[in-house]
Amino acid sequence: MSVTTAPVRPSAESVSFTAARLPRFAPALVGVVAAAAAGLPVLLLGWGVVAWAIVAGLVFLVALPLWARVVEGSRGATDRLVTGLVWAACIVAIVPLVSLLYTVVDRGLPRISSTFLTYSMYRTSLDQEVGIYHALIGTLLITLFAALISVPIGVMAAIYLIEYGKGKRLARWITFLVDVMTGIPSIVAGLFAFALFILLFGPSTRVGIGGSVALSLLMIPIVVRSTEEMLRLVPSELREAAYALGVPKWRTIVKVVLPTALGGIVTGVTLSIARVVGETAPLLLIAGLTTRTNFNVFDGRMTTLPVLIYTQNANPGIAETAGGIRPGIEIAWGGALVLIVIVMVLNLAARIIGKIFAPKTGH
Repeated sequence: MSVTTAPVRPSAESVSFTAARLPRFAPALVGVVAAAAAGLPVLLLGWGVVAWAIVAGLVFLVALPLWARVVEGSRGATDRLVTGLVWAACIVAIVPLVSLLYTVVDRGLPRISSTFLTYSMYRTSLDQEVGIYHALIGTLLITLFAALISVPIGVMAAIYLIEYGKGKRLARWITFLVDVMTGIPSIVAGLFAFALFILLFGPSTRVGIGGSVALSLLMIPIVVRSTEEMLRLVPSELREAAYALGVPKWRTIVKVVLPTALGGIVTGVTLSIARVVGETAPLLLIAGLTTRTNFNVFDGRMTTLPVLIYTQNANPGIAETAGGIRPGIEIAWGGALVLIVIVMVLNLAARIIGKIFAPKTGH
């Protein structure tokens, strides 16, 4: 009688479902080592802080992936390398911006005062204080009228392209012209406005509304493109539901499509204003330069902050003391700070308005 015995199973081996990983402090440790390693050649060769930062960054980008390759394998090393390159690119982009903001604030903030913001450059006596009030008013008025010109044209052009012009030849031509206008140099827009107003009103014409026309040429393609993208994001089901209820197409656009896309449209308009508020060349051609405050864009020259900064830097005057800062340079830095604040406020307003008018989600 034969007896069969069950085969003996091998003992179970523990299986790890997680690969080996570097400790969390590995990037910080490698960073400290890279900084120390880069410091030695930099000190010996007499290089500066910028060279030390570059060498330390290169050592970090090489050392961390090599360590990761030993512990985590090739995939982990590739991930560490790409992550390091992304952070390096981010730092390279941020450092010049931070440096620019610091320089403008450091040099422009001492010039800011109530007098600087409420007085113009027009002097009634030699010892009178001067400011940028006239340029500030000119910037706001010219940009406002540029928005009044470009926003209706841009929004209605985008509505035609999305709602009415699909597949039509005119829509294709408008799209092509908008693409061309997107890359037009600002000086060309200024020359167009300059030639237009000279032909209409004579060779000595310099008016603020001319600057608004020039800026509107730069704003229209931005408004058209941003509005187009927002209208495309409106679900077709909303339109079809309105049509099924018998609502006319124009009323569907006004009551359904535009309110749904309003947040993005307003954001695009605000960003287009921020884009043109710092233009110099077209306004220097057609709006001209003056030291007085002008509230009428249809009559007389108007100065804007970019034009004031340019002219003050080109003609800075004579410093009161030997080796001191010339007055024009101080005014230019103060104006630059005010202009940056205006652009930052416009960008923040675009984000806030976009959140306020964004379509509400949820049930």
